[in-house]
Amino acid sequence: MDKNSKIYIAGHRGLVGSAILKQLKAKGYTNFVFRTHAELDLVDGNAVGEFFAKEKPDYVFLAAAKVGGIVANNTYRGDFIYANLMIQNNVVHHSYLNGVKKLLFLGSTCIYPKECPQPMKEDYLLTDVLEYTNEPYAIAKIAGIKLCESYNLQYGTNYISVMPTNLYGPNDNFNLEKSHVLPALIRKMHLGKALERNDWTSIRADLKNRPIESVGETAEENEILQILSKYGVTKSDGNVSVEIWGSGKPMREFLWSEDMAEACVFIMENRNFEDTYEKGQKEIRNTHINIGTGKDVSIRELAETIKQLVDFEGVLKFNADKPDGTMKKLTDVSKLHDLGWKHNIELEEGISKMYEWYTT
Repeated sequence: MDKNSKIYIAGHRGLVGSAILKQLKAKGYTNFVFRTHAELDLVDGNAVGEFFAKEKPDYVFLAAAKVGGIVANNTYRGDFIYANLMIQNNVVHHSYLNGVKKLLFLGSTCIYPKECPQPMKEDYLLTDVLEYTNEPYAIAKIAGIKLCESYNLQYGTNYISVMPTNLYGPNDNFNLEKSHVLPALIRKMHLGKALERNDWTSIRADLKNRPIESVGETAEENEILQILSKYGVTKSDGNVSVEIWGSGKPMREFLWSEDMAEACVFIMENRNFEDTYEKGQKEIRNTHINIGTGKDVSIRELAETIKQLVDFEGVLKFNADKPDGTMKKLTDVSKLHDLGWKHNIELEEGISKMYEWYTT
């Protein structure tokens, strides 16, 4: 990429897109084109076509997606598969029609089978059934990989798919109904700490920035306590507890979002589609690239680490009646390492940085 090339980041305000934008700016790129969701609904094919015909970007980072945790994925199944299929179909197809030089499609490691051998290699894609709770989202992302592969093979485009592991970092989603586990735990324990200290100033400041459902900073204390209890932050007889879904046994891998962004920019600057598979193959498949750390931690260990770093002194209650999801999801990152990139930020440092960002 040339420093003056026109770059379109789809989803530039989200966790992934904002991290990529920050990384590109730090490297001296200056020519960006953006649209917020209100300005351009990527589900609308006609609107996407008009945008690409007008702007003619040289490079595209496809970071826009409809995302959420276990509850959201399992509840809004139709919304998740429809929106994600439409977004990626529209952006990839109109990138092709308008001569985009290179596109990076971002997916998720939930594409791998529920009982996938560990660590998960790229070649394990489509070898068994998916985890049920996020199957619609995963199928959409698998379709995105195959869409990019197929356009490359038929039309000679240069589209690369990357599959980041669980991401966390600045601009994460802290909505307790829809957030992923790490930001949800940080927020719950932050609120729990304030509750055990009777620090209503901090609680109201939190609700001012991020109301829970319709409960904001001006709500009565009793109403606030009720909504916090609904989401697992409870005070009883002076003791505060935080509920965590599942047994705490599942193992998860987490990658600092700005590390992910560095990997994405590295790949866009230095690697092409032809670098993602062995030459001479009769069948070219599984060309996507895992992006992760190759290290995992149990949800219980994660919660204990967050508890310590947030300075929450209450009780962690694991609700084993709630679903655990896949018991282990660890990426094999040897392909990424062979391509020349390795992560920098370890989990404890990343959680500290994220909590500092959240509270400032």
